[in-house]
Amino acid sequence: MSGILSSVRAEYTRYKAVAEAALRQLSDEQLTTRGPGDQNSVAIICRHISGNLRSRFTDFLTSDGEKPWRNRDNEFLAEESTQAEVLALWERGWTVLLETLDELEEADLSATVTIRGRELLLHEALHRSLAHVAYHVGQIVFLARSLKGDEWTFLSIAPGQTAAYNENPTLEKPGEFEQSVREK
Repeated sequence: MSGILSSVRAEYTRYKAVAEAALRQLSDEQLTTRGPGDQNSVAIICRHISGNLRSRFTDFLTSDGEKPWRNRDNEFLAEESTQAEVLALWERGWTVLLETLDELEEADLSATVTIRGRELLLHEALHRSLAHVAYHVGQIVFLARSLKGDEWTFLSIAPGQTAAYNENPTLEKPGEFEQSVREK
């Protein structure tokens, strides 16, 4: 894999690593704690991302991305979950995505895929999905940080540390950031 697909895969794995680093900081109870105003919990957001990735990337090139077996509305129902259960479900979605990306070739970027009956160029569908994942990972990090308060371990440059980081920017290439958050 090279070029655009490699770059897209690297961005997906970066967001996966960010979310997992946030998840590791939470207790089982915090995973299922809803945000202010009855917002989704981290567990619900993870369930939704997993369901979305499984649906979109199962038979990616040959069937509609909104599978008849997916029950999107159920992804948003509150239920008790342990970190192990959340991570197992999370991995199911990510495995489908990453295996599908590994099978794609640059020539596939001009192929057409269907999502909810609408045709998109493959590269459009990938960008749409990547933006969707990034949006929800941002929610996960925001909610996790608010739940941890002063106990939060920053996943990127901590406040007041920008100048020091800029002297030795070590997290700018694919793989560097993922490695750093796995070590936290």
